Amino acid sequence: MYDFHTHTFLSDGVLSPIELIRRAHVRGYRAMAVTDHVGLGNLEYVVKTLVIDCGQASNRWDILALPGVEITHVPKDDIDLVARTAKEMGAKLVAVHGETPVEPVEPGTNEAALRSDFVDVLAHPGLITIEEARLAAEKGIYLEVSARKGHSLANGHVVKTAKEAGAITVLDSDAHEPDDLLTPDIRQKVAKGAGLNDDEVHALLETNPQKLLAKLGFPAAHSA
Repeated sequence: MYDFHTHTFLSDGVLSPIELIRRAHVRGYRAMAVTDHVGLGNLEYVVKTLVIDCGQASNRWDILALPGVEITHVPKDDIDLVARTAKEMGAKLVAVHGETPVEPVEPGTNEAALRSDFVDVLAHPGLITIEEARLAAEKGIYLEVSARKGHSLANGHVVKTAKEAGAITVLDSDAHEPDDLLTPDIRQKVAKGAGLNDDEVHALLETNPQKLLAKLGFPAAHSA
């Protein structure tokens, strides 16, 4: 299983990074990103900590753990700066907290994220426009289908708009506690619930995550 959006107690999750990765590994994960919420103020501390713990886990266990960030409620005009800085500090995956329908995200955040050369995933993008989805396709930025309550309300719209625009989607847990981690059954239900057929479900859950790993520069040996 693959999951590119999870949280620890470095932001608003409940587990340490190493425990979250261990629990994910036991559940059957083969690749994941730990993406705690960041702004400029906590960026250095979060990235440095995750680089250490993800490196230890990847070296000792059969799991690829990527240190990442979710740029969250940062003013839209600063998203590119924070994304670039995160990559310079060692983040392997940069996600941006998109315009979910259940939080007061600044309008224009989706577009600002999609115009950055340092963003990999636009998390729970809500009622994304077709123009934004086309920009995602052009930039190779993945649009998230969310397994998290509230954020998942727009999944059907996200997959429909992404399909029309030719953008690539990926399913993530947005896990904040152990029970939020994905299982094979939940992955299938969320994907089917978004309105995808069997071939599209396979692409969302298997093909697209492997493409994202390759884009990030990680070998296929970690894909399973």
